[in-house]
Amino acid sequence: MSTQSQLHYAGFWRRTLASLIDTLWMMLLITPLLVYFYGWEYFDPYQSPPLDGTADLLLTWVAPAIAVILFWRAKQATPGKMAVHARVVDARSLQTPGTGQLIIRYLGYFLATLPLCLGLLWVAFDPRKQGWHDKLASTLVVCNPAPAPTTELRSAAEGQA
Repeated sequence: MSTQSQLHYAGFWRRTLASLIDTLWMMLLITPLLVYFYGWEYFDPYQSPPLDGTADLLLTWVAPAIAVILFWRAKQATPGKMAVHARVVDARSLQTPGTGQLIIRYLGYFLATLPLCLGLLWVAFDPRKQGWHDKLASTLVVCNPAPAPTTELRSAAEGQA
């Protein structure tokens, strides 16, 4: 595993892109289910209350939380972070964070957004690119190391030289 000095922290824009990708795939999964249970009226702010029953609670709050935490636990990344070649690690050991840390990290997103998203913007200015949710959970988001070239790739590159 890398040492702290060899780490390349995932910066603000990389993490923003990962978040947009995650939002898109989550919407693609959840929207059809919301339409199935509630119809298109669900999306009309004048027709639908802010939280419209058990299915709404499960689909818009519980399922995303479970999915994100499971992805972090199993892959150290959500699909968005995987797409941008980033992963979540424990700030001390640089290994997979514990489940408790990941729950704190997820809940920390809500705290980070309260004061005008300052806790998320913090990533742009922090030396280790940590948002408030990362600091609360003692996590880092780092870029995956580039894979070592395979023998076939090295041979092909040498053959072209």
